[in-house]
Amino acid sequence: MVKERLQKVIAHAGVASRRAAEGLILAGKVKVNGQVVTELGTKVDGNDEVMVNGEPVEQEQHEYYLLDKPRGVISSAHDDKGRKTVVDILKNEGVQTRVYPVGRLDYDTTGLLVMTNDGELANRLMHPRFEVDKVYIAKVKGLVSNDEMRLLREGVKIDGKKSQPARTKLLEANQRQKTSVVKLTIHEGHYHQVKKMMEAVGHPVLKLHRESYGPLTLAGLNPGQFRKLKVDEVRALRKLY
Repeated sequence: MVKERLQKVIAHAGVASRRAAEGLILAGKVKVNGQVVTELGTKVDGNDEVMVNGEPVEQEQHEYYLLDKPRGVISSAHDDKGRKTVVDILKNEGVQTRVYPVGRLDYDTTGLLVMTNDGELANRLMHPRFEVDKVYIAKVKGLVSNDEMRLLREGVKIDGKKSQPARTKLLEANQRQKTSVVKLTIHEGHYHQVKKMMEAVGHPVLKLHRESYGPLTLAGLNPGQFRKLKVDEVRALRKLY
């Protein structure tokens, strides 16, 4: 069973904010399995009894969802401009657990997004060290040449740094519309990663869709639909790291 930091467990249970939870721990107000704990690095799991000011804390169970994110939705829990978020989609269908997106897809980007309250899994999946494959389908301006595809496979310079090599495949070249459809497999997840890579070879992105994430695909889902991950799918994600 995965262990999480004590202050995070307290915060997720809605008892106090993360910072306030740290204050409660340092003040000796928190017990784990009947013992006062004052170390902020303490970790607990679902088998541990946590009490704050003598009241038991109900630990939040981990949940995992797969969402086909539609265009025009924010990959965030909240939006200052009042726009619809991916969290709103789940809440509107009765999901009460506070889950968050693993990484982000741009406002105008569609496709596969994992949603969970398992912070450890989320952080590890997003870390480039674990090289989790993400497959994107990009419709771009212009006709992409073989030389430009080779540059993408070698890595291109974006934001002053060279990107990791991508696996690429040209799916379509529309001579009349002067557009191309390219499949890219990457494991980095920097801000606007695919858009910047395509711009670096002279082909701005018109549409972008994430087709898969590690072993997960969108089979059976339409835009705006979601489902719980199966136990074996969660296990497969954990095997990635």
